[in-house]
Parts: sequence; C-alpha cells; structure tokens
Amino acid sequence: MSMMQEFKTFATKGNVVDLAVGVIIGGAFGKIVDSLVGDVVMPVIGKLFGGLDFSNYYLPLNGQSAQLTLIEAKKAGGVLAYGNFITVTVNFIILAFVIFQMVRLVNKLRNEEPAPAPAPAPTPEDVILLREIRDSLKK
Repeated sequence: MSMMQEFKTFATKGNVVDLAVGVIIGGAFGKIVDSLVGDVVMPVIGKLFGGLDFSNYYLPLNGQSAQLTLIEAKKAGGVLAYGNFITVTVNFIILAFVIFQMVRLVNKLRNEEPAPAPAPAPTPEDVILLREIRDSLKK
C-alpha cells in the first residue's frame, strides 16, 4: 500500500474526524472560558477584594517601578506576572470542572440500562386448543 493510500485511509477514519471536530470545538470553548474568567469572574473577585485588578499584579525583576502597568513593566524588562497566573489558574479550574461535568454526564448516559423487554403476552386459550388439535392430528 502506498504512503498516500495509507494516509487517505488514516485521515478518513471516523476517529480522526471526531478528534478534529473535538479540537475545533475545544478551542472555541476555551475562548468562551477565557472571556468568562477575564470579563466576569475576575472582575467580581477583584471587587470582593477591594477593587483589585489581578491582571496587573507583578513583581519587577529588572528594577522597574512597581507603579507601571504590566505591559509597560514588560517593555522595561522581565517581570514575574503572578496576577496573570492567578487568572489562568482560575480559567483552568473552571474549564476542568466543566469538562468533568460533561464527561460525567456522558458516562451517566452510557451506563443507563436499557428498558427491560416487555413480558410476552399470554397465549389466548383458543390458540392453545388449536395447537393441541394440530399436534394430535400429526400423531
């Protein structure tokens, strides 16, 4: 089998297509979670802690002034942006929790037992009598 034929067989398998769809949806879902954390969760957390903006929290490593914004401090040299790390960590926790809930739901749906088959209806008495007559005629 030629390499192109092998590649075609590999690429057209259902698992590869499912994986590609999953990656695309995962990327879009990641952007939604980024927006949720950056635009909704972190401002609320910042407000609860007295109006803090976690995105600008950093430790200067090259003697920059601590009064600069994170972008300005990065231009002036290296910084340890722990506020951004906190935001990304919250982002990860939310994403991991949502993925866990999705997997849990799928597993619950997979493990549902099928409905029991209905019990066969009792055979009417006239059919039983006809069978007995048939069997006796065969003898």
